[in-house]
Amino acid sequence: MKYIVGIDLGTTNSVVAFAEADGDAPSIRIFDIAQLTAPGSVEARPSLPSFLYLPPAAELGDGLRLPWVKKRDYAVGLYAQRRGAEVPDRVVTSAKSWLSHRGIDRTAASLPWGSEDDVPKLSPVDVTARYLAHIREAWDAGNRGAPLHEQDVLVTVPASFDEVARQLTVRAAQEAGLPEITLLEEPQAAFYAWIDTNGDGWRREVEVGDRILVCDVGGGTTDLSLIAVSERDGALELERVAVGDHILLGGDNMDLALAYRVSARLAEKGTNLDPWQFRGLIQNCRAAKEHLLDDGGRDSYAVSIAGRGSKLIGGTVRFDIARADVEAGLIDGFFPRARLDEPLAAQQRAGLQELGLPYASDPAITRHIAHFLRRHGGSDAAPTAVLFNGGVMDATALRQRTLEVIGSWGDTVRTLAGADPHRAVARGAAYYGLARRGRGVRIRGGTARTFYIGVETAMPAVPGMRPPIKALCVVPQGLEEGTDVALPAREFGLAVGQPVEFRFLSSSSRRDDKVGAVLDRWDDEDLDELAPMAVTLDWEGHEGAVVPIHLQARVTELGVLELWCVSRDDEKRWKLELNVRAEKTT
Repeated sequence: MKYIVGIDLGTTNSVVAFAEADGDAPSIRIFDIAQLTAPGSVEARPSLPSFLYLPPAAELGDGLRLPWVKKRDYAVGLYAQRRGAEVPDRVVTSAKSWLSHRGIDRTAASLPWGSEDDVPKLSPVDVTARYLAHIREAWDAGNRGAPLHEQDVLVTVPASFDEVARQLTVRAAQEAGLPEITLLEEPQAAFYAWIDTNGDGWRREVEVGDRILVCDVGGGTTDLSLIAVSERDGALELERVAVGDHILLGGDNMDLALAYRVSARLAEKGTNLDPWQFRGLIQNCRAAKEHLLDDGGRDSYAVSIAGRGSKLIGGTVRFDIARADVEAGLIDGFFPRARLDEPLAAQQRAGLQELGLPYASDPAITRHIAHFLRRHGGSDAAPTAVLFNGGVMDATALRQRTLEVIGSWGDTVRTLAGADPHRAVARGAAYYGLARRGRGVRIRGGTARTFYIGVETAMPAVPGMRPPIKALCVVPQGLEEGTDVALPAREFGLAVGQPVEFRFLSSSSRRDDKVGAVLDRWDDEDLDELAPMAVTLDWEGHEGAVVPIHLQARVTELGVLELWCVSRDDEKRWKLELNVRAEKTT
């Protein structure tokens, strides 16, 4: 292992940062990713647009060639993004949002969503795997002798990703040739990047009692986290105290809102766009938003949308998107002035709906922030500082409005500045890789409860009585996330090849139980039994057997207990997972 590599697998753009695993003062750098920018043209850029283009047969050929592969029937990156404005039904966007969509089969070929039958389809997992494979191939081509699969790779995901989305991200990485990765929450990564940017000076920017809101608004999601500043033994400590829900609300929604606004203006002038042209308008609105909300002072953005068929040239629609339209539609629409006690707006839904992404019903990000803070602080919920992240929050006007609204809920709120919102997540992931080697500051996130697994007592069969259960402590209260658990070298029997039930218990009061402690008896007031896990653990040739195993455990950076049942000689391994962070442990 030579490098620590952080990958921000973003909804709109993916970024890679890296640092040397060894060295006295390793610096974190951005890896420029080689990609197609036009047919036959390859350039290295600091980010890889998260777009995948599936060209028709007539476009297949040398134009899609990359330095490491001669033939390819798809393209990812900047060229794919540009083609999205021209042939939107052949370009996959927002694959990350689809990967988190609980309402679809995330392993089924469904993207590009709503495209015509002659367009090949891929699953959200397939698309994610292709992004990661491209990153791996570009890295390997630029780092001979240090292939990516041999490095310490950390991939970031939204803090609110469900367990399935996390596992599918790991599966996509495996399909891309990265068998071992660590998942890290994006808001935490953004905060780590801020620490890295400020060096030792970060301690002068915060004080004991601070509640820092990490407001990460990206292309597809809004992620919110709270980090508290405390003191232990005279030194400042950071602790993540709350994580928000999965809010499918971000730059994609803004692009769509702006497209509807522009489309209505065109209709008033007698120009009606067909559905195909409207999808192209959405892609153009994404570019207009990025250009007109920056600090360049541009007043308009020129757009052209091609016609179809015989009207390809004559049917081209050309117009300008005004800066005033962008500001009025996006600032007031998505960041309205709101009260801290203002509830989320509920929309009455139609009984029959078209399948698609489950976007948040309330588009007001400021109301979602208020809702999050009320849940995790009540009337005194207002934060003292805000760290902005995500490409959307790169716009000065949006940051100012957000601070204005939050500041109206309590005392003056300040901004923690310094980190690049476009690259902070990747840089922070690399920094965390250094921090867990003792070369940086770590954010605390200890488990709130002690967790146990039930072990059936070995005893003769008694009519009408099930063997009693002992409780084996596997996670003590306060265990830091991202920590391996040293379980005692004791063997247990594991029933395989048949339906079995695993029982988990937890306690908020038994703070002194150590890993490996066995409770023969307990009071129901001390331990709460969680919902049992019913599963069949397969092992060909051992159906119905009870095989000797030992246990290995770790609590991941995402608050998931991974409990491994390992057979003798490590011949077979099974993994059980328990979310130890959720309000209702699952």
